[in-house]
Amino acid sequence: MNSDRDQREDIDDEGEEDGNLYEHHKFTAEVGQKPLRVDKYLMNFIENATRNKIQKAAKSGNIYVNNETVKQNYKVKGGDVVQVMFEHPPYEYLLVPEDIPLDIVHEDEALLVVNKPAGMVVHPGHGNYSGTLINALVHHFENLPKNSSERPGLVHRIDKDTSGLLVIAKTEDAMAKLSKQFFDKTSEREYVAIVWGNVEDDEGTIEGNIGRNPKNRLQNIVYEGDDAENGKPAVTHFKVIERLGYVTLVSCRLETGRTHQIRVHMKHIGHTLFNDERYGGDRILKGTTFSKYKQFVENCFKILPRQALHAKTLGFTHPETGKWMSFNSELPEDMVQCIERWRNYAKNQIKEE
Repeated sequence: MNSDRDQREDIDDEGEEDGNLYEHHKFTAEVGQKPLRVDKYLMNFIENATRNKIQKAAKSGNIYVNNETVKQNYKVKGGDVVQVMFEHPPYEYLLVPEDIPLDIVHEDEALLVVNKPAGMVVHPGHGNYSGTLINALVHHFENLPKNSSERPGLVHRIDKDTSGLLVIAKTEDAMAKLSKQFFDKTSEREYVAIVWGNVEDDEGTIEGNIGRNPKNRLQNIVYEGDDAENGKPAVTHFKVIERLGYVTLVSCRLETGRTHQIRVHMKHIGHTLFNDERYGGDRILKGTTFSKYKQFVENCFKILPRQALHAKTLGFTHPETGKWMSFNSELPEDMVQCIERWRNYAKNQIKEE
């Protein structure tokens, strides 16, 4: 299925009446789609949207199918084009400058490198219209160039609950040249992750096309064989840093940059990221059944209340000087503490054995 603004924001029907309608979501139902109420259909695709909000939007005449308004009980069929339209622009395009501190690792006239904390959304959307990195950027910097998605300064992005390094373009020339490096796979990006299970191979490469999970549109999955065309090519190189019993600390180097790539690829080979709620890593996937162990893991979840992923290293050719630049960031405290807990647990396990 296709979406112009897939998963980017909540449904909200408040807006000024100016007579214009703005498209907030658009989906084309796959051929073979079994008839399904439009409110249930949209629930599968729009994050943070409650059924009550969708029904309210339908009653207000904001849901269209094939350019006609429909009620919430309309049955979506294969080929139907479903749109959610409101009288205000999508909030993600209403960029309000906010005085949010930035951890700037490097800055010059062409670009800056920032160290994003876990919990900060990179750009407005998903029901997060303030407190994002872009809200901070447009406050601290004027006239940032926009990328192909109309987002100021953004060359690439990382997930809300992933911490680490991002490069931001300050000029049109820097935006074009840096974006080309990411597209041509000449930039360098290394992540550190804690994953469930003992990764047997010291290092390896995961290749598998990544696309949306048709059963859960908030997830991505690896498509193989005849279904490979449903995803986009993705390559992740991994290397074991340290084995910690029921979890492993790994380094992942991205060759491509698909949404949730490391999270999807590591789960695909049986090693879901530790405490990755969206992909099922917030459950005990490896280990014993002892209640003491369960309590230990739950304490680790509290210390690290997010997926265990940090964008540690970032390298690229400077768009003006042509010199190679490489930046490295320390692991955040929540990951350091979690690793230390597992390290001690693994040592005690060996002693007991």
